[in-house]
Amino acid sequence: MTTDTPIRISVSGTAGTEPYDVLIGRELLGELPGLIGRDARRVAVLHPEALAETGRLLREDLAEQGYEAIAVQLPNAEESKTAEVAAYCWKALGQTGFTRTDVLVGVGGGATTDLAGFVAATWLRGVRWIAVPTTVLGMVDAAVGGKTGINTAEGKNLVGAFHPPAGVLCDLAALDSLPVHDYVSGLAEIIKAGFIADPAILELIESDPAAARTPEGPHTAELLERAVRVKAEVVSGDLKESGRREILNYGHTLAHAIEKNERYEWRHGAAVAVGMVFAAELGRIAGRLDDATADRHRTLLQAVGLPVTYRGDQWPRLLETMKIDKKSRGDLLRFIVLDGIGRPAVLEGPDPAMLLAAHAEIAA
Repeated sequence: MTTDTPIRISVSGTAGTEPYDVLIGRELLGELPGLIGRDARRVAVLHPEALAETGRLLREDLAEQGYEAIAVQLPNAEESKTAEVAAYCWKALGQTGFTRTDVLVGVGGGATTDLAGFVAATWLRGVRWIAVPTTVLGMVDAAVGGKTGINTAEGKNLVGAFHPPAGVLCDLAALDSLPVHDYVSGLAEIIKAGFIADPAILELIESDPAAARTPEGPHTAELLERAVRVKAEVVSGDLKESGRREILNYGHTLAHAIEKNERYEWRHGAAVAVGMVFAAELGRIAGRLDDATADRHRTLLQAVGLPVTYRGDQWPRLLETMKIDKKSRGDLLRFIVLDGIGRPAVLEGPDPAMLLAAHAEIAA
């Protein structure tokens, strides 16, 4: 699949929000001024420390085009998603006179775009922002859908807002230098999209798992496009997770508990991989999912180098964390399970014995 002409995927606006496009291709930064628009006077480029040079060059480019551009450097990865870092960003915006017509640009992985979107949602009760994700995870998950947020000591993304971007630029060139572990981590969200909605994703990866582990693989652009289309279709009809959007949480209930337990030192995709195996086993034990599909989770995730087990002695702590997960309802735990490939459903308040049995299947 050629990427000479950018792939354009539209995300419909809901609940009073404007529609926006996700572009997938190469050399896309030329699209940025058109998304920023001429009404904006100031542009703040939020980037992690690891992308300091990228942030500097982007700021200089925007300055040459007449914008008052500033670069705001953030800590790397999940360390940026704190109230303290958000407050640091608010201070920078205040000191530079950021107004309602000005624009934020978040350049980096999923943690950076989560934080940038949250800062945009909360500054002056909402200003425009643009996502420029530089990781697989950021492109297919974090930057699409309008979920923004920060972590707290109590859990991941418990503080946040729904604030869709004005556009998303997925420049495939950014993936060429991505460390292999980060690249593979992002595959978990692509595989998730395959299990909940698009089995062609699973077949493409299974045809050559080794090629799927690298951006040089023959199906990279198609895998990204298919995963983004799944998410775009779901969030277009349910921005605020009042209904069908909940299916995107497949594997995430346990994953978020693992991330908190590991003090966010585990990659998100690695935790989601274990979470999907757990959800598949839970579905199997509940009599919802056939053995072959449950086993396919473990086989496929292992084939691309993702983990499928976690420390068995941590179950009590994981269970307590899941009870305050934002997907829970009162005292009832809620899990997305599969009734088959492309047939996600909610399992609410499963018997504790079922949860324990599913955990035994992923216990290292």
